[in-house]
Amino acid sequence: MSRTPSATPAPKRHTPTPKLGVRNTWQRTAVVEALRDIDKFVSARQIHDALEQRGEKVGLTTVYRTLQSLAQVEAVDVLQNKDGESLYRHCLTEHHHHHLMCTQCGRSEEIEGGPVEQWAQLVAQRYGYELVGHDAEVFGVCRTCQEERGNNA
Repeated sequence: MSRTPSATPAPKRHTPTPKLGVRNTWQRTAVVEALRDIDKFVSARQIHDALEQRGEKVGLTTVYRTLQSLAQVEAVDVLQNKDGESLYRHCLTEHHHHHLMCTQCGRSEEIEGGPVEQWAQLVAQRYGYELVGHDAEVFGVCRTCQEERGNNA
């Protein structure tokens, strides 16, 4: 069965992501590209909505599964919001890092762990553990949101 070209132009494609994992499907690529375009921590539902707005039909279950598999190969950053919901963002760096996230707008910065890295190692050693990993995320209100809040007061 042959496919006829669509009358609408194809969506803009970014350079491929090397960490897509073993199954590089069009759905997986679409999810990664949506994450790149959004460029902040968002829920699976928000990614699904963004894909629908682009006209890309990817089921919500597929979005969840894709995000889980991308997290396993460390192609996305994952953190939990205050309600326990997983939020995802395209991973910008290859090395270990943490995040500073605005609780108002979702903007985030990748930050170095500095003293957190040493502290985690010391705590593990103190209790006789071998450190295999840790998570440390920092939440606050970014300057832009602070200014907007000040203007609305």
